[in-house]
Amino acid sequence: MRIVMIAIVIVCWLAAPVCADSDFKKDTKKAGQEIKEDSKKVGEGFKELGKDIKKSSKEGAEDIKKDTKEAGKEAQKTGRSIGEWFRDTGKKTGDAFKEFGHNIKKFFTGD
Repeated sequence: MRIVMIAIVIVCWLAAPVCADSDFKKDTKKAGQEIKEDSKKVGEGFKELGKDIKKSSKEGAEDIKKDTKEAGKEAQKTGRSIGEWFRDTGKKTGDAFKEFGHNIKKFFTGD
């Protein structure tokens, strides 16, 4: 009986690492599958984030382009009005000098 008990203990002792090794393999395989699934979910999340960023940046670029066009048109209008002011001022200054020249000529010649 003693020999049978020793044999059972030895068999259990030898079988324990095999069972533990089998459980370890199962657990690592399960953990690997979970990591794989989680990484797919993370990848899909990044894909969606990329799409959202692309969409937002496209909308932002369109808004900037639109605002830039409007600002350019306003600058053209302002440039035209400033140009008109300089032209009018130059013309008035020229007319004033012309009149001044005539007055000086009259003063010296008496005409």
